[in-house]
Amino acid sequence: MARYHGMHSIQNRLFLLLFSSMMTLLILVSFLYYQKTTQIIHSKISDLAEKNVSQTVGLFDLLLEGYDSVTKSLNSNYELTRLLKEADNEKNINVSVMNERAITNIIGAAYFSRDDIVGIHVMTNGGKLYNYERRFAGLVNQDYTSADWYSKLKNSKGEMVWLGLMKGSVINSMLPEPVFVFGRQLFDLNNYKPVGIVLIEADPNPILSALSNASISPNSRVFIVDKNNGVIASTDKNQDDLSMEPTGEPQAVPSFNGLPRPKGNEIVVDNKTNHLIVAAKTAVAEWTVFGLTPKSDISEELVQTRLYLLAVIIAVILLSTMLATLISRNISSPLKLLIREMKQVELGNFRGAVNVKSFEEINSLVSSFNRMVHRIDELIERITLSSISEKNAELQALQSQVNPHFLYNTLDMIYWMLDERENDRLGRVILSLSHMFRYSSDWEEASKTTLRQELEQMRHYMTIIENRLVGRVSTEIQVDNIWLDAIVPKMTIQPVIENAVKSGLEPLDRPGLLRVSTIADEEANELRIVIEDNGVGIHEEELKKLQAMLEDSSPGRNYNAAQQGRGRRGIGLPNVHRRIVLMYGEPYGLRISSESGKGTTIIIAIPLPAIGGKTGDEHINRR
Repeated sequence: MARYHGMHSIQNRLFLLLFSSMMTLLILVSFLYYQKTTQIIHSKISDLAEKNVSQTVGLFDLLLEGYDSVTKSLNSNYELTRLLKEADNEKNINVSVMNERAITNIIGAAYFSRDDIVGIHVMTNGGKLYNYERRFAGLVNQDYTSADWYSKLKNSKGEMVWLGLMKGSVINSMLPEPVFVFGRQLFDLNNYKPVGIVLIEADPNPILSALSNASISPNSRVFIVDKNNGVIASTDKNQDDLSMEPTGEPQAVPSFNGLPRPKGNEIVVDNKTNHLIVAAKTAVAEWTVFGLTPKSDISEELVQTRLYLLAVIIAVILLSTMLATLISRNISSPLKLLIREMKQVELGNFRGAVNVKSFEEINSLVSSFNRMVHRIDELIERITLSSISEKNAELQALQSQVNPHFLYNTLDMIYWMLDERENDRLGRVILSLSHMFRYSSDWEEASKTTLRQELEQMRHYMTIIENRLVGRVSTEIQVDNIWLDAIVPKMTIQPVIENAVKSGLEPLDRPGLLRVSTIADEEANELRIVIEDNGVGIHEEELKKLQAMLEDSSPGRNYNAAQQGRGRRGIGLPNVHRRIVLMYGEPYGLRISSESGKGTTIIIAIPLPAIGGKTGDEHINRR
């Protein structure tokens, strides 16, 4: 029993097998679960970032369209453009004051059209300035004409110029609060000549609020960038043009040169760097909204998933160890008892039995072993009897060859006597009969022959029948030459032909035809030898009995009992069927179909041999 212990024992091997299987499955499932969870979280965050940026761009478009409509309303105001043209040339002070008041009223109407406008400033080509502001109105930096924003507006062609988010008013130093600045050059719509410039400063909170809406984590940063990569607005307080690489200090504004730019209304999502980058383009201005989220923020959401997964793995490992130990013991204990009893049987002790209560399969195995042990003596006795029977059958076959030898010589003598008297017809009959006796009694080649020899035996038989029933029976043989070497059981065709002649053609009141042909069915892997006659056929009830007799003659049935009470007609066909099934297996054998008054068809089905060769050996003697 010592050899059952150690790593080679069935208990330890089962334990290792079960434990390793559970661990493999656990690792695989954990890996797939973590991968899928990571993929889902990243996908959801990407979708969320894309959705937020898309909404932010939509808000910007609505906001900028509103600002654009304010400037267009001023440019399309005929009275304003007229007053601006006259303002530079007017010499009368009273008229100038009245014009200034009228211009201020028009600007004030535009100012109060929106709540987020901080101030509106209109400058004529002659240098006159008209303002409308919340507070400190009229306090203007006198050197504004040298400012960069003024040059941009002056050089524009009437299109909207978005100057971006400024830390304070660009024209009034008394307003230090951040403002969003934009404007356009005003033109006389009659001759399309510039008459001045309008500069509007708006509250930046709507833009900053929309930018904040695009953030998906505390460290997310959102930028509005123009076509020259200039930052218009940002959620980042530090807007110096530095690298994207994180440092120990507050994060810097990234460089936008290498970042993806969307085309049209598309939204670009880039996952290739250490940031999740989402970019979308506004429709009103040539701006691009960039949302940058560090991937480290995204990974933080996976921390809880990792901890939960680790706890589950530890718990499953402990549970797997206990289950593997329990199952391996339950399986190995009865098997050890079974092995011990098998050693007793090996020593020749057939009296023992194993009694265990375990899994259903093990109980079934033990029961089968017990039955096997009790039947070994019976099987040995049957084998002994079978061996004795085979020897007796061989002796009988040898003895049966003695008597036919005298019969062959006698038939040959009669044939030569008829030949001397020139009785050719009776001579052919005697010669055919002699060949038939020789063929049917020669079993030295075992029980197998070829289709060619079977057809030759059939021709000898039909020679006798055609001479006996002159003009009443004719034969057609349509067999492909490639199947002539197919292996068939000996005496297969002749009993079928004899049955067809005696039961189908002899009682016929008209000339009878017997046809033999072959059909190769590659799909069913069958070679069918078809024997047809146009005789009287078989009645339906008798046909059913004959088919039942064939079924009863299959191996495993009580063949001898099935033959009791059967007439001579039914003995030959079941014998042929049984020998075919014994040689090739259950799918093959005889198949009978008949219609009373029209004839009978019998099909001999054997395995399809290789073309020009013999039936495969794997079918021979298959049970």
